[in-house]
Amino acid sequence: MGKKSRVKTQKSGSGASAVVSPKEMMNLISELLQKCSSAAPSAGKEWEEYIQIRGLVEKIRKKQKGMSVVFEGSREDYFPDLMSWAQENGASCDSFIVTNFGAEGYGLRATRDIKAEELFLWIPRKMLMTVESAQNSELGPLYSQDRILQAMGNVTLALHLLCERANPASSWLPYIRSLPQEYDTPLYYQQDEVQLLLGTQAVQDVLSQYKNTARQYAYFYKLVQTHPAASKLALKDSFTFDDYRWAVSSVMTRQNQIPTEDGSRVTLALIPVWDMCNHTNGLITTGYNLEDDRCECVALQDYKENEQIYIFYGTRSNAEFVIHNGFFFHDNVHDRVKIKLGVSKSERLYAMKAEVLARAGIPASCVFALHCNEPPISAQLLAFLRVFCMTEEELKDYLLGDRAINKIFTLGNSEFPVSWDNEIKLWTFLETRAALLLKTYRTTSEEDCCMLEKPDLSLHSRVAIQLRLAEKQILEKVSASGRAKRLQFQKKLEEDAPLPHYEESDIALLENSDTDAKLPIILRKLEEVEEGQEIQVEEHSHFLNGEKVVYEMEANGEPVQEETRDKNCSDCMVSQPGFS
Repeated sequence: MGKKSRVKTQKSGSGASAVVSPKEMMNLISELLQKCSSAAPSAGKEWEEYIQIRGLVEKIRKKQKGMSVVFEGSREDYFPDLMSWAQENGASCDSFIVTNFGAEGYGLRATRDIKAEELFLWIPRKMLMTVESAQNSELGPLYSQDRILQAMGNVTLALHLLCERANPASSWLPYIRSLPQEYDTPLYYQQDEVQLLLGTQAVQDVLSQYKNTARQYAYFYKLVQTHPAASKLALKDSFTFDDYRWAVSSVMTRQNQIPTEDGSRVTLALIPVWDMCNHTNGLITTGYNLEDDRCECVALQDYKENEQIYIFYGTRSNAEFVIHNGFFFHDNVHDRVKIKLGVSKSERLYAMKAEVLARAGIPASCVFALHCNEPPISAQLLAFLRVFCMTEEELKDYLLGDRAINKIFTLGNSEFPVSWDNEIKLWTFLETRAALLLKTYRTTSEEDCCMLEKPDLSLHSRVAIQLRLAEKQILEKVSASGRAKRLQFQKKLEEDAPLPHYEESDIALLENSDTDAKLPIILRKLEEVEEGQEIQVEEHSHFLNGEKVVYEMEANGEPVQEETRDKNCSDCMVSQPGFS
């Protein structure tokens, strides 16, 4: 068994601040809340605002030094207790042990040979920390009266985690003790480490994450201190920013969606033991079995004894991994960067272009993705760019011409260009746009590579540089691909090559082989999202496993969609990853 733990308040060392009066702390908290709740800064002022918010947070952290609640001993001391607790509660833990894998951190190591698709791990509901268990805990009275908690399940889980951590009789202590004491999410970055992300696409999300976390902390600090329903919470005596940052990161790196007991909706949950698995490329192999009321995981591939067992977290970009999970994944086949495009409302042909796009199910203004693999654009982005570059005559043809409705179905198919001139325009636009985006970075790819060779880089600095380099490499590939496509279609135009034609009877069979996307577009999910929203995969459904309804889950995030095989099954709801 692991070393027994006692919750303790950090001892105030020689560097600790003098005792802070409640009034002084409340004034600082109020100032922070006001700063974080003010209107969004004007363009280019986001970094300045971050510095101001961080300054207030650091002032509060200094006043709170020595007040955070911690466990004695190291994390590793508590893994035996975690496994014993899991077995006592009906989990399957006889196929693996928790092991330190160096740079990858702790993970699960197979103690026997495991075959691909073999069920090797299950965790019953009673072990999970969920929004429902929070409602039934000492946090329940406050939850029932606070709309923020009711609206944000991830925040509820974070406070639930803190309340249970402070409760020596909590049934979840074996799990909570086994969690990291610190994380590598950007919330833990030093200011100069965050500064390395300036100019990247990811930096806005990083700054927003910090601002939102600070605002939430200030709001709940005041609520805990003043609301009658919080009078008996342990947080009333000790609730530091570091405590909240730890809880937010614990939830952000581990949260998942599971169905409620009756299967009518989904809820957020922390899943002990299973959340020790590290990520690799592959497919989702975890689901929720409603009949047996447990989370189940089958092996992603064959594993030999002593090999590390991996799972697939989902189709996330490296920006999402860094911001929400705290790591950079080198071989990420799903990496991508965002590109915001829209048809200007002042353009003479705006109404016509917007109508063609609407018929294809695409917004006139949208955030798309540029992918790390070939082809770099999706069928949706190809369709958008074709319409974006259409002449008035081409637009009329797609609105009023012969078989105009059928032509809409070909917009996202690379085999059926609008015209050679249209293809040249769209690939020229993409080539130029990617090149312009590359110029917004403060360093070149070569300079980043040189920086990464420095042996004294901090872990967070290294991750930040890897992320901005990955963004540039995607844009470089897109620009090169755009140039190659432009030259290809210029040659077609010069040779006066005939445009490919389709047969009307083949409409239903059209498929974009480059993007592996079936048409018609309007019947398929847009991976891209409307302007102002985050780009992410937000699909899910449940599937049938024999006669058991199972919800397929994306690790540390949302469920992922498979084709729905039961027309009577209703889709689940999806929440954002991370905190907003």
